[in-house]
Amino acid sequence: MANANVARGLIPYRYTWGGMYNGSANIYFVPSSYATALFIGDPVDIKSGSNDTNGVPSVIAATVGSPILGVMVGIVDAGQPVIAVTRDLNVYRPASTAQYILVADDPNLLHMVQDDASAQATAANLWAGKNANLVSGSGSTTTGFSGWQMASSTVATTNTLDVKIVMPLQQADNTIGSVANTQQNAKWLVKLNNSRWANQIAGVT
Repeated sequence: MANANVARGLIPYRYTWGGMYNGSANIYFVPSSYATALFIGDPVDIKSGSNDTNGVPSVIAATVGSPILGVMVGIVDAGQPVIAVTRDLNVYRPASTAQYILVADDPNLLHMVQDDASAQATAANLWAGKNANLVSGSGSTTTGFSGWQMASSTVATTNTLDVKIVMPLQQADNTIGSVANTQQNAKWLVKLNNSRWANQIAGVT
């Protein structure tokens, strides 16, 4: 059965040592001068030389091939002070809107991500241990989810690529194999490789 084509960006799943993700995140600020919308699952990075009046660092969408701070996992009610964080009812951060967001920025997190089917996963080239870049996509203003995916055509051992592939998601509806055209859009567990808080590591040959 073909995998469902459902891009949702990077979704925190568990830690490298096996512990489940518990929703922990740090608060960051997105300035109104940033004219691009942000969605749940978008990779973000620090906006150089920018913070709010309380010193909370500003973030913007990450750029492929550049360091990634973490993944946006929530939106903070703009009417609340930083010390009294509550989740906002909005499902995404609209463009050109000052907003506090929650970012899962622990470099030991594993994230679930869908591959973009630009290359085929087969029994001969399973990618565990290799690296890959991400590719941006359009987020949904209805669901709030990101459109980012893993660019399967970029899989290599290069140490500067965005993510390190740990394993395919072990789930009944996620198929990895050698039958052409049925294993596209597989879901993978990946670790940030080009992380703002960790060293880059070459992939397994």
